[in-house]
Amino acid sequence: MRLFAGLAAVTLAAAATVPSDYVQQIEEWRNAREQRLKSDTGWLTVAGLFWLHDGDNKIDLPHGQTAVFVLHNGKVTHDGREMKPDASGNPTVISMNDLTMFVIQRADRFAIRLKDKDSKYRRNFTGLKWYPVRPEYRVEARFVAEPKKIPILNIIGQTDQEDSPGYVEFTLRGQPMRMVALTEDETLFFVFRDKTSGKTTYGSSRMLNTPMPKDGRVTLDFNEAYNPPCAFTPYATCPLPPHENRLPVAIEAGELKYKSQH
Repeated sequence: MRLFAGLAAVTLAAAATVPSDYVQQIEEWRNAREQRLKSDTGWLTVAGLFWLHDGDNKIDLPHGQTAVFVLHNGKVTHDGREMKPDASGNPTVISMNDLTMFVIQRADRFAIRLKDKDSKYRRNFTGLKWYPVRPEYRVEARFVAEPKKIPILNIIGQTDQEDSPGYVEFTLRGQPMRMVALTEDETLFFVFRDKTSGKTTYGSSRMLNTPMPKDGRVTLDFNEAYNPPCAFTPYATCPLPPHENRLPVAIEAGELKYKSQH
């Protein structure tokens, strides 16, 4: 089958080389992830998402505060100052005490994302839970460069055309598999589902980042698979996995379903 062309000609290791201090490295990575999540700028602080309509948009904020944003001809202003959206890579941020606000752009829609250092999601955070570290879920993959735009549906029903540099082919549980890659902060970025999704892991997807390919190889370490922001706040706009990344096996590795107090 063309889908897995090249796998017969290329022998992939069942597991990538595992460093002697591997378990410690994974535990340190997991601790750093939790610290980022709990930080003053982490996803637990996201406390609101306000979609804008053309014209003036008055937003009611915590502690009786308000802010007005104007959307006109695809541009957002606040107090006469144009605000660059997150799509620019360097969004304009408005700060009001413990609150910060910036513009996000999703397809042709604009919204104000509110962060609050005193968010209830941060105050009531119950901690991350993980599968035990299992080295067999650190696998070597063959990277196939195939740059193109691919449609990515997000959790609010919008579809964006995203840049994909290519895909990876690998073997897991004796089955050949393939996942399409995106890019994020100079890493390969994968959004995937598997047979644990909605059971022991978050329902819509999990995510995984890897270093960029080297000599046509990528190490996929599913012990570092993590939940999307939507697992922690209702005000995120998470991407959903493309059909190629809906894997037919249970990947019992990485982050478990988050259990909140609400």
